[in-house]
Amino acid sequence: MPAPIETTGRLDRGDGVELAWIATPGAGPAVVFLPGFRSDMTGDKATALAAFCAETGQAMLRFDYSGHGASGGVFEDGTIGQWSADALTAIDRLTEGKLILVGSSMGGWIALLTALKRPERIAGLIGIAAAPDFTQRLMWDSMTFEERARILREGVLHIPSQYGAPTPVTLKLIEDGRSHLLLEGPILLDCPVRLLHGQDDPDVPWELALRTAQKMTSKDLEIVLIKDGDHRLSRPKDLGVLRRTLAGLLAPDGGESGAKIGV
Repeated sequence: MPAPIETTGRLDRGDGVELAWIATPGAGPAVVFLPGFRSDMTGDKATALAAFCAETGQAMLRFDYSGHGASGGVFEDGTIGQWSADALTAIDRLTEGKLILVGSSMGGWIALLTALKRPERIAGLIGIAAAPDFTQRLMWDSMTFEERARILREGVLHIPSQYGAPTPVTLKLIEDGRSHLLLEGPILLDCPVRLLHGQDDPDVPWELALRTAQKMTSKDLEIVLIKDGDHRLSRPKDLGVLRRTLAGLLAPDGGESGAKIGV
């Protein structure tokens, strides 16, 4: 059987900014990949999942938030609220039926926010080094007094990154993030949840997975700790864990026919 043909497109979110997307048709629940901060839909995890879904006949949608990858918009204009709205726009307009959300790093936070907005559609959620509340816990709380003074004065702080050019962190990002914090109270989701985290992650402490699990109301929740795993979890063996985790979530129902995606 030939592999399904991917379709690509650009979705105007309503204000002239277009979101780039790639979809694979197939059975439901559709898999939706949510990239991380300054990442995009062409990374190793996204493409590995796309290959898995093509092989197994599963529907999949991946896309870039505004200011990321091939999408329009300016990165520095983005916030957790705006990128969460981008995710909802893509999901509402390009998919129907049940979904499995797979969120990497910041995408894990956005996956949780998305699931809370559309709980009736969520068949499962996978967090890969999920980083809910990172703008507060991992950015603002770790800034020095001088760094906080600078971002308050100038509106942006450029933080060195081991992945390339310094990361611009805006005051707007920090302040908006505070209105989307999840770990101060219960996260009211009852879908199956799998949290994958590397214990050698230099960016998001693996203990955050335990904190997230503690706050979630789902009883079907498992944490997978990869002892030598880094933040990206993109090595072949890490991608194997991701594929097996997704296959496990898909196995109980065996997929549902008639799911539509990329329309």
